[in-house]
Order: sequence, then C-alpha cells, then structure tokens
Amino acid sequence: MRVLGLTGGIASGKSTVTRMLRELGAEVIDADVLAREVVEPGTQALAAIAERFPGVVGPDGRLDRAKLGARVFGNDEERAALNAIVHPAVRDAFAQRLDDARARGLARVVYDVPLLVESGMHQWMDGLALVWVPRDVQKARLMARDHLDAAAAEARLASQLPLDDKRTHATWVIDNSGDLAGTRAQVESVWRAMLALG
Repeated sequence: MRVLGLTGGIASGKSTVTRMLRELGAEVIDADVLAREVVEPGTQALAAIAERFPGVVGPDGRLDRAKLGARVFGNDEERAALNAIVHPAVRDAFAQRLDDARARGLARVVYDVPLLVESGMHQWMDGLALVWVPRDVQKARLMARDHLDAAAAEARLASQLPLDDKRTHATWVIDNSGDLAGTRAQVESVWRAMLALG
C-alpha cells in the first residue's frame, strides 16, 4: 500500500486541499482527528494524561484542552511528556486505519499531518504533497482568520517550520495563493500523479 503525505502550515489552506482530495476519491486520514479520538473518554491515553497532568480532565470526563494547553505551552519538558503519551496512541490509531483501508482493498492512502516534515515522517512515505503559499499571504490569512495582530501572527508562524523549508522535501507543491479553481486544478494534477504511482 502506498502512503502519501499531505502537509502545509497554519493558514496555508490544507483543509481546503484535503476536502478536494476527498471529493476526487482519495482516502485521507487526518492526524488531527486521530489525535482527538485517542483522548476521548475511556481511552488509555486520556487516563495517562489525567495521571501526568492532574486537573486537565473536566467533570464531564473530557479533556479540557485549554487547561492542558496552558500547562504545556512554552514548556518543552511538559510538551515532551504529553507527546510521549499522545504520539504512540496516534501511531497505533493510524496503523489501525491503514489495516482497515487495506482490508477494503485500497491501494493508497493520504496521511494529512500538520508537522509531517518536522517529525521526519516524510522519510518513509511514498511521496509528499505540500500546500504552499508565500509567507506574506500566510501571515495575512492567519491575521484575518484568527483576528490576530502582526506580532501574534508572527509568533504563531515562528512555531512552525517555514513553508519554504518544507518545500525542499515535497514531491508535489500545491500553490494555494490564487483562486480556488487554480488550486483545484493543481490538486487534480497531484491526485493523478499519486494514482500513477501504482
């Protein structure tokens, strides 16, 4: 089975590209969705988080993301402790999704991961599609979308590897700085290239 990566950056339009790929028939597995599923009430990961970070599970038994975020934001040690719990659970969930896709006879899946290059996952994939926009466009979209000032937008952008750096690892680049029709044409071209991989 071919595993193809999809990544981008904050406010680059990756969700739009994911939707287009699904419309074309791609099986897209979303790492963010898996990360939410593995911390649902009753999961081992949530129990481990509750033990390591007391007070972050609400009275309804659900993870209080704001409280957890406040604990790990800007604290590398705490974030590493959280990642040590969540990342293996997400890996297991991804492996299960791959098995399910294989059982349905699918020949390829697209794995949508925000920090795919940063984590080094692209190295074992059969190809990588990057949703790219120029940095000034990315910053303007982020400011408009999240109602941020320039400094706050810069801080968010600084927390991720720049799209231009990710570009050096990409098999395909989807320039999402134009209109939707232009993006869709590129997505269709990339999907044809993914199908051609056999």
